[in-house]
Amino acid sequence: MKNLVILISASGTNLQRIIDCIDNGEIRNAKVNLVIADRECFGLERAEKHNIPTQLIKRGKDFSENLEKAIPENTDLIVLAGFLSILKPEFCQKWEGKIINIHPALLPKFGGKGMWGHHVHNAVIEAGEKESGATVHFVTSGIDEGEIILQGRFDVDENDTAETLAQKVNQTEYDIFPKAIDLVLNKQN
Repeated sequence: MKNLVILISASGTNLQRIIDCIDNGEIRNAKVNLVIADRECFGLERAEKHNIPTQLIKRGKDFSENLEKAIPENTDLIVLAGFLSILKPEFCQKWEGKIINIHPALLPKFGGKGMWGHHVHNAVIEAGEKESGATVHFVTSGIDEGEIILQGRFDVDENDTAETLAQKVNQTEYDIFPKAIDLVLNKQN
Protein backbone atom coordinates (compact mmCIF):
# COMPACT_ATOMS: atom_id res chain seq x y z
CA MET A 1 0.00 0.00 0.00
CA LYS A 2 1.40 3.40 -1.02
CA ASN A 3 1.18 6.24 1.49
CA LEU A 4 -0.09 9.67 0.42
CA VAL A 5 0.18 13.00 2.19
CA ILE A 6 -2.21 15.62 0.78
CA LEU A 7 -1.49 19.35 1.23
CA ILE A 8 -4.50 21.69 1.02
CA SER A 9 -5.50 25.33 1.54
CA ALA A 10 -9.24 25.44 0.88
CA SER A 11 -12.45 23.41 0.67
CA GLY A 12 -10.81 20.16 -0.36
CA THR A 13 -12.88 19.19 -3.40
CA ASN A 14 -9.84 17.59 -5.05
CA LEU A 15 -9.05 15.89 -1.73
CA GLN A 16 -12.58 14.45 -1.72
CA ARG A 17 -12.14 13.24 -5.30
CA ILE A 18 -8.86 11.53 -4.36
CA ILE A 19 -10.49 9.82 -1.35
CA ASP A 20 -13.42 8.66 -3.52
CA CYS A 21 -11.07 7.33 -6.22
CA ILE A 22 -9.03 5.38 -3.68
CA ASP A 23 -12.28 3.89 -2.35
CA ASN A 24 -13.56 2.94 -5.82
CA GLY A 25 -10.21 1.60 -7.07
CA GLU A 26 -9.41 4.28 -9.67
CA ILE A 27 -6.31 5.03 -7.60
CA ARG A 28 -4.83 1.62 -6.85
CA ASN A 29 -2.79 0.47 -3.86
CA ALA A 30 -2.99 3.76 -1.98
CA LYS A 31 -4.20 5.34 1.21
CA VAL A 32 -4.17 8.89 2.51
CA ASN A 33 -2.06 8.86 5.69
CA LEU A 34 -2.23 12.56 6.47
CA VAL A 35 -3.83 15.80 5.30
CA ILE A 36 -1.95 19.01 6.08
CA ALA A 37 -3.46 22.47 5.66
CA ASP A 38 -1.65 25.81 5.74
CA ARG A 39 -4.77 27.62 7.05
CA GLU A 40 -8.12 26.82 8.64
CA CYS A 41 -10.28 25.34 5.86
CA PHE A 42 -13.17 22.99 5.17
CA GLY A 43 -10.78 20.45 3.66
CA LEU A 44 -9.65 19.54 7.18
CA GLU A 45 -13.25 18.64 8.07
CA ARG A 46 -13.52 16.51 4.93
CA ALA A 47 -10.45 14.53 5.98
CA GLU A 48 -11.67 14.11 9.54
CA LYS A 49 -15.02 12.76 8.28
CA HIS A 50 -13.01 9.98 6.60
CA ASN A 51 -10.94 9.33 9.74
CA ILE A 52 -7.80 10.67 8.08
CA PRO A 53 -5.35 12.35 10.47
CA THR A 54 -4.97 16.09 9.90
CA GLN A 55 -2.52 18.77 10.85
CA LEU A 56 -2.74 22.54 10.59
CA ILE A 57 0.61 24.22 9.97
CA LYS A 58 0.10 27.95 9.63
CA ARG A 59 2.26 29.88 7.21
CA GLY A 60 5.09 31.81 8.74
CA LYS A 61 8.84 31.94 9.17
CA ASP A 62 9.19 28.27 10.17
CA PHE A 63 6.53 26.87 7.83
CA SER A 64 8.83 24.71 5.67
CA GLU A 65 10.69 23.30 8.67
CA ASN A 66 7.42 22.45 10.45
CA LEU A 67 6.03 20.89 7.28
CA GLU A 68 9.17 18.81 6.85
CA LYS A 69 8.86 17.51 10.43
CA ALA A 70 5.18 16.62 9.92
CA ILE A 71 5.62 14.44 6.82
CA PRO A 72 6.22 10.77 7.68
CA GLU A 73 9.40 9.23 6.25
CA ASN A 74 7.36 6.39 4.69
CA THR A 75 5.49 8.82 2.42
CA ASP A 76 5.41 7.61 -1.18
CA LEU A 77 3.79 10.70 -2.68
CA ILE A 78 2.99 14.25 -1.56
CA VAL A 79 0.01 15.67 -3.42
CA LEU A 80 -0.62 19.41 -3.58
CA ALA A 81 -4.40 19.65 -3.98
CA GLY A 82 -5.31 23.31 -4.04
CA PHE A 83 -2.29 24.15 -1.87
CA LEU A 84 -1.39 27.84 -2.15
CA SER A 85 1.86 28.11 -0.19
CA ILE A 86 5.17 28.20 -2.02
CA LEU A 87 7.53 25.46 -0.84
CA LYS A 88 11.21 26.12 -0.21
CA PRO A 89 13.65 24.75 -2.83
CA GLU A 90 15.28 22.45 -0.22
CA PHE A 91 11.92 20.83 0.51
CA CYS A 92 11.22 20.32 -3.20
CA GLN A 93 14.68 18.84 -3.76
CA LYS A 94 14.34 16.41 -0.83
CA TRP A 95 11.03 15.09 -2.20
CA GLU A 96 11.97 15.32 -5.89
CA GLY A 97 9.98 12.83 -7.95
CA LYS A 98 7.61 12.27 -5.02
CA ILE A 99 5.66 15.52 -5.00
CA ILE A 100 3.01 16.55 -7.53
CA ASN A 101 0.68 19.50 -8.07
CA ILE A 102 -2.38 20.30 -10.14
CA HIS A 103 -2.45 23.64 -11.97
CA PRO A 104 -5.58 25.24 -13.50
CA ALA A 105 -4.09 25.87 -16.96
CA LEU A 106 -2.16 24.18 -19.73
CA LEU A 107 1.41 24.60 -18.57
CA PRO A 108 3.85 25.98 -19.53
CA LYS A 109 1.37 28.77 -20.30
CA PHE A 110 -0.10 30.73 -17.38
CA GLY A 111 2.15 29.31 -14.69
CA GLY A 112 4.44 30.85 -12.10
CA LYS A 113 4.16 33.21 -9.17
CA GLY A 114 0.71 34.73 -8.74
CA MET A 115 -0.92 32.41 -11.28
CA TRP A 116 -3.62 30.60 -9.33
CA GLY A 117 -7.42 30.46 -9.38
CA HIS A 118 -9.20 33.40 -11.00
CA HIS A 119 -5.85 35.05 -11.85
CA VAL A 120 -5.18 32.19 -14.27
CA HIS A 121 -8.69 32.20 -15.76
CA ASN A 122 -8.65 35.98 -16.30
CA ALA A 123 -5.23 35.72 -17.98
CA VAL A 124 -6.51 32.97 -20.31
CA ILE A 125 -9.49 35.12 -21.35
CA GLU A 126 -7.40 38.29 -21.74
CA ALA A 127 -4.93 36.42 -23.95
CA GLY A 128 -7.76 35.27 -26.24
CA GLU A 129 -6.87 31.60 -25.81
CA LYS A 130 -9.01 29.11 -27.75
CA GLU A 131 -8.14 26.25 -25.38
CA SER A 132 -7.49 25.82 -21.68
CA GLY A 133 -7.40 22.97 -19.21
CA ALA A 134 -5.50 21.61 -16.24
CA THR A 135 -2.04 20.15 -15.75
CA VAL A 136 -0.69 17.67 -13.22
CA HIS A 137 3.08 18.08 -12.88
CA PHE A 138 5.98 17.17 -10.64
CA VAL A 139 6.94 19.92 -8.21
CA THR A 140 10.41 21.41 -8.46
CA SER A 141 11.99 24.47 -6.91
CA GLY A 142 10.78 26.48 -9.94
CA ILE A 143 7.08 27.41 -9.60
CA ASP A 144 5.01 25.34 -12.07
CA GLU A 145 8.17 24.26 -13.94
CA GLY A 146 8.25 20.53 -13.18
CA GLU A 147 7.78 17.73 -15.70
CA ILE A 148 4.20 17.38 -16.92
CA ILE A 149 2.52 14.09 -15.98
CA LEU A 150 -0.93 14.59 -17.54
CA GLN A 151 -3.04 17.36 -19.07
CA GLY A 152 -6.74 17.68 -19.79
CA ARG A 153 -8.00 20.18 -22.38
CA PHE A 154 -11.22 21.89 -23.34
CA ASP A 155 -12.28 24.65 -25.73
CA VAL A 156 -12.65 28.20 -24.48
CA ASP A 157 -15.92 29.67 -25.75
CA GLU A 158 -16.22 33.36 -26.64
CA ASN A 159 -18.81 33.76 -23.87
CA ASP A 160 -16.66 32.15 -21.17
CA THR A 161 -15.91 34.13 -18.02
CA ALA A 162 -13.42 33.44 -15.26
CA GLU A 163 -16.26 31.70 -13.39
CA THR A 164 -17.28 29.43 -16.29
CA LEU A 165 -13.62 28.59 -16.98
CA ALA A 166 -13.19 27.70 -13.31
CA GLN A 167 -16.09 25.25 -13.56
CA LYS A 168 -14.62 23.64 -16.68
CA VAL A 169 -11.18 23.46 -15.06
CA ASN A 170 -12.64 21.83 -11.93
CA GLN A 171 -14.29 19.10 -14.02
CA THR A 172 -11.04 18.56 -15.92
CA GLU A 173 -9.09 18.36 -12.66
CA TYR A 174 -11.52 15.78 -11.26
CA ASP A 175 -10.90 13.69 -14.38
CA ILE A 176 -7.10 13.86 -14.66
CA PHE A 177 -5.88 14.18 -11.06
CA PRO A 178 -6.78 10.62 -9.97
CA LYS A 179 -5.38 9.21 -13.22
CA ALA A 180 -2.09 11.06 -12.72
CA ILE A 181 -1.79 9.95 -9.09
CA ASP A 182 -2.43 6.33 -10.06
CA LEU A 183 0.09 6.63 -12.89
CA VAL A 184 2.84 7.98 -10.62
CA LEU A 185 2.16 5.54 -7.77
CA ASN A 186 1.85 2.44 -9.93
CA LYS A 187 4.30 3.20 -12.74
CA GLN A 188 6.10 -0.10 -12.24
CA ASN A 189 2.93 -2.18 -11.87
